[in-house]
Amino acid sequence: MTVPADVTVVGIGADGWAGLAEPGRAAVRGAEVVLGGPRQLALVAGHTDAEARAWPSPLLPALPELFAGLRGRRVCALASGDPMHYGLGATLARVLGPVEVLTHPSSIALACARMGWAAESVEVVSAVGRPLAAVRRVLAPGARVLVLSEGAGTPGALATLLADDGWGDSALTVFEQLGGPAERRLDGTARHWAHPPGDPLNLVALTCDGPGRALTPGLPDDAFEHDGQLTKREVRAVTLALLGPRRGELLWDVGAGNGSIALEWLRAHPTCRAVAVEPDPARAARIAANADALGVPGVRVVEGRAPDALDGLPTPDAIFIGGGVTADDVLPRCWEALPAGGRLVANAVTVESEGVLGAARARLGGELTRLSVARAAPVGGFTGWRPAMPVTIWSVAKP
Repeated sequence: MTVPADVTVVGIGADGWAGLAEPGRAAVRGAEVVLGGPRQLALVAGHTDAEARAWPSPLLPALPELFAGLRGRRVCALASGDPMHYGLGATLARVLGPVEVLTHPSSIALACARMGWAAESVEVVSAVGRPLAAVRRVLAPGARVLVLSEGAGTPGALATLLADDGWGDSALTVFEQLGGPAERRLDGTARHWAHPPGDPLNLVALTCDGPGRALTPGLPDDAFEHDGQLTKREVRAVTLALLGPRRGELLWDVGAGNGSIALEWLRAHPTCRAVAVEPDPARAARIAANADALGVPGVRVVEGRAPDALDGLPTPDAIFIGGGVTADDVLPRCWEALPAGGRLVANAVTVESEGVLGAARARLGGELTRLSVARAAPVGGFTGWRPAMPVTIWSVAKP
């Protein structure tokens, strides 16, 4: 949409008007309408004659109509801290187009300063309107993590999550009203966190102490809750390598079983997206549970059978078919859904499904690979090799 005249986004901290630089003060004083949350509007009350309006809820769908009604007026939109870092500024720029943004030190910058942490060494996870389980993705021995809290209960919930997952010795520091006159710091460990819920405006600094997971594909099979319907570790590593996840891409995991391919795809980068299509209700529920456990709760689970369950899904960048390749129209529908340059990987363990992949390769090209994996196991008092069923993998890129 076209931006109304004179929209300025002003970052403001917990120190309110006292900490606001003169350009921000001038934008507030010169506005005809000031938009913000109740807390932000209270911080500038008495410093402007502008009409004060609280943001509507839900915010995003109301923005076009809101700003259309403000066309031609001088508007100041208040945002917490740096409006372009997990803030309102990026949302308004996406909806309205370029707007003037006056930044303020973010809570992330202030927390790094208080902790003596280099900002580039820190992982940031937002729990504001997002599942707290996403923090699991960044947990690693010695990692420094900042968690933007949803409210007063977030620190306690985070401590419980960490202790339950074996990270109980991790150090937690909670900063309340960071940068303001009422700033308060609370310290402890996840296992012994005894502080009651405090100010809802808080941030948690976490120094991780516990077990870690490999970053590369091929997590141990027991990293997933499953009923045996699982792409095994070695085959999974090769399959993910052939799928080749890239920043921001979307995967369809068709016949997802317990979700191991989709979830390892999501672990490749925070911007990766995945849709897991699975007809069995118990397995579909298990995918969501596994997603939480691995810190990638953003997976979209579609309970249904392909190809009908594929209707209406967003265009994928890559598709994995782990089950149902012999079903009518599954492979053709997946191929049709791929854009030019998209990748498709399909696995087969039966003679019938292998035949489908061989015929597909003859028509469409690509590569066939057969993997045979054997694991050492006791044989009486000795050790022998127990082979798993060989897996045939077809991988192809659409011209």
